[in-house]
Amino acid sequence: MFLAWREIKYSKTRFVLIIGVMVLVSYLVFFLTGLAYGLAQDNRLAIDKWDASGIILNSEANDNLSASTIEIKEITKLETKSTARLGQSATVIKKAGSSEKINSTIFGIDSTEFLKPSIVSGRMFEKNNEAVVDNSLIEKGIKLGDELELSISNTKVKVVGFTDNSKFNTAPVIYLNLSDWQLAKFQQSDLTDTGKISGLVMKNTPSSKLTLDSDKLSYLPIKKFIQAIPGYAAQTLTFGIMIGFLFVIAAFVIGIFIYVLTLQKRSMFGVMKAEGIPTSYISKSIIAQTFILASVGVVIGLVLTLITAAVLPPAVPYLTNVLFLSGFALVLIAVAILGAVFSVGTITKIDPLTAIGG
Repeated sequence: MFLAWREIKYSKTRFVLIIGVMVLVSYLVFFLTGLAYGLAQDNRLAIDKWDASGIILNSEANDNLSASTIEIKEITKLETKSTARLGQSATVIKKAGSSEKINSTIFGIDSTEFLKPSIVSGRMFEKNNEAVVDNSLIEKGIKLGDELELSISNTKVKVVGFTDNSKFNTAPVIYLNLSDWQLAKFQQSDLTDTGKISGLVMKNTPSSKLTLDSDKLSYLPIKKFIQAIPGYAAQTLTFGIMIGFLFVIAAFVIGIFIYVLTLQKRSMFGVMKAEGIPTSYISKSIIAQTFILASVGVVIGLVLTLITAAVLPPAVPYLTNVLFLSGFALVLIAVAILGAVFSVGTITKIDPLTAIGG
């Protein structure tokens, strides 16, 4: 460690360049990871809040909640204290008196069931034509007491509460009671057996205990349901492959830098070996030096990423995941050390007389 640190202080410019490469590589990896994770979460945030085990949809809906319509009489026998009715529709909203249109998703729910969202300001809806909305709409100028016009009907609803982290398919969720949702989607409200909903969400209900009419209903585990969200699987796969290739490229770049750096110091290592310094000591110094450089570069890259995340506009779907960032930081440092280990092999082959020109 002493030798490694002394050399870093002596050749500052060279090592600053190496740290700079580590900073840029780690910053790119961290930032893309945050974007990928944020975009993926924007598709499923509202679903994760259900803490559900599965959902029952129309068997003809191709696992798509938006395409599912179920008559209430078909799920009545399946309802328990661990189930909750759900209606879902995509819509465009605009604040009364405003021309700005906002893509949104309506969730029709029963406020006494477990799909009820947590309230961060205001209150839960208590009667018809009241709504609880995701607080990302605050950035659009929507506040408590505002009236929202729904594009799928002539209905207007009043914002009485805000919830957080409620997005579905990247759109903010608007929670209405089931009656208002039916009125918006079907132009009539009907909570009798002939009324319609989108699906039945189940909590802690084993699929083995369900008896479904396979011609009408199908059960989806919640993980499979999330994967079936339009665009979700393609987005996560695309970003996953992108980040994977980035790691491979980063490994080669870092490894080559360390290897070339080692080759440039052949004559110095030759002198050290001629003076009787063991190869093992030199090898440990190279690995220690690489660890220092990689750690400093990764930490700076991480700090820059956090600063960037703090100043990004809310419209950018960036989300910090401490577990992912920590794991990727360790992997980047490990890749750099692996490059140093491969470089160590060249030291053992150095002939002191040849290296110093003898």
